[in-house]
Amino acid sequence: MKRILLITAAVLYSGAALANLELAKQKNCMSCHTVDNKLVGPAYRDVAKKYAGQKDAEDKLVQKVMKGGSGNWGPVVMPPNAQVTEAEARTLVKWVLGLK
Repeated sequence: MKRILLITAAVLYSGAALANLELAKQKNCMSCHTVDNKLVGPAYRDVAKKYAGQKDAEDKLVQKVMKGGSGNWGPVVMPPNAQVTEAEARTLVKWVLGLK
């Protein structure tokens, strides 16, 4: 029984991770970011490391996704993302912060 629960949890978790990667692709996030390597913007794993343990990280990054910004990762500006709703931004940020 425990084995079935573990397998079910793993499938659900990996499905959610893939779904959020798909959302990142749909919203054009992957044009500037990758999970593991710096592209135009930082790698998502680097973002997760930088903001690990910060209580306000989720809210701060949701606003960054929606409104854009600059200066945190060098001179390249992150443009605002009008095509991303606040709920989508929150889903994406939770996914990014959950990467290890």
